[in-house]
Amino acid sequence: MTAEDGTTLMSAHSENQRPARTQPRLPRWIDALRQVLGRETTGGMLTFVAAVGGVILANTSVRDAVRSVASATLLPGVAGLDLTISQWAQDGLLAFFFFMVGLELAQEFTVGSLREPRRAAAPFCAAIGGMIVPALVYTLVIRVAGQPELAHGWAVPTATDVAFALMVLAMFGRGLPPALRTFLLALAVVDDLLGILVIAVVYSGGVRVLPVLGACVTVGAFAVAFRVGRPRWWILVPLGVVAWGLLHTSGVHPTIAGAALGLTVPTRARGEGRGSRRERGAGMPPATRLDLAMRPFVNGIVLPVFAFFAAAVPVTAAAAASGERVVPAVAWAVALGLVLGKPVGVLATTWMLTRLTPIRLPDSIGVRDLLPVGFLTGIGFTVSMLIAGLSFASEGAVDTARMAVMAASLVSAVIGAILLRRDA
Repeated sequence: MTAEDGTTLMSAHSENQRPARTQPRLPRWIDALRQVLGRETTGGMLTFVAAVGGVILANTSVRDAVRSVASATLLPGVAGLDLTISQWAQDGLLAFFFFMVGLELAQEFTVGSLREPRRAAAPFCAAIGGMIVPALVYTLVIRVAGQPELAHGWAVPTATDVAFALMVLAMFGRGLPPALRTFLLALAVVDDLLGILVIAVVYSGGVRVLPVLGACVTVGAFAVAFRVGRPRWWILVPLGVVAWGLLHTSGVHPTIAGAALGLTVPTRARGEGRGSRRERGAGMPPATRLDLAMRPFVNGIVLPVFAFFAAAVPVTAAAAASGERVVPAVAWAVALGLVLGKPVGVLATTWMLTRLTPIRLPDSIGVRDLLPVGFLTGIGFTVSMLIAGLSFASEGAVDTARMAVMAASLVSAVIGAILLRRDA
């Protein structure tokens, strides 16, 4: 061994013996809680429980207390930010959820199942069909009912709640091919992307250009912060808050800021994907690290709080406020769009795609195997309830649409679970 080799070994040995920078360890019960809250099934279950609790409390003797809490203003007197608690749950907390959606989109399109066009084509087209058909069903029902003023809610039954859908699949689809979960996840990710575009384009009115440009610059600075190093939270959080505030004042729904910020986070560790080995010391990709850090917060707080206030609908009051004709029109349009329109759109598009084009499904599954998945896409909880709140001027119509979303999502989940159990 040469002196140079010896020096190298001694240097490596000294590096190994160098004391690592210690990080404070969390108590065991907190770490266990974070792991539980980080599961997709936990998020779906907590959101469901919160929604059921909201419906029950809004239709009992404490409904006035629930309504007063929901309508209380958090920042009275602050121009532009004097929102109620219910509005903060929709416009503020959901921005964290959409940030996670942006992270998932970035990962799927760069290192996930959607990075290869051949593999992404089927779920991508299925997601498009799963949005077009429910929108057509909704529009047809509204036209037949003679309520054209309600046509603006066509996007309510087009969304899929990925947390709920994956929860049902995990609980009742054990033993089925993993390709089914991959297909559903890819479809739901594309569905989220299309939902973000719909909210940004259709449900943003009176857009002010300068705040939008300022938000774009802020999002760009957020992206640059990751490219030049590992940024600290005290840099990222203010940039995120500024981007949210600018979009909030611009007329664009502020949750879009969360999705835009999430899309800019790198999905590879530094030095990875450049034709060379990963740099020494390069750790977990920033997108993965942020996803793991935020998922317990989103699953445990963001989605349940939003679900509680969105589902806190007094059923009798909603019926009285909406009028005799509006209630069945909105309810039937949303319910049929989710329960029938989503599976028909997904299955019909996939069938035509595999018959008329060279695109094929994975060898382990066929179009028939996607029947339970089609019904699971009819679970349109979180984003559908958000769009319902943006679609109608009448509070009664909003409440009715949200009740229809909950009922239709439950029906779709039950049908999907039965089909999954039979197939398994």
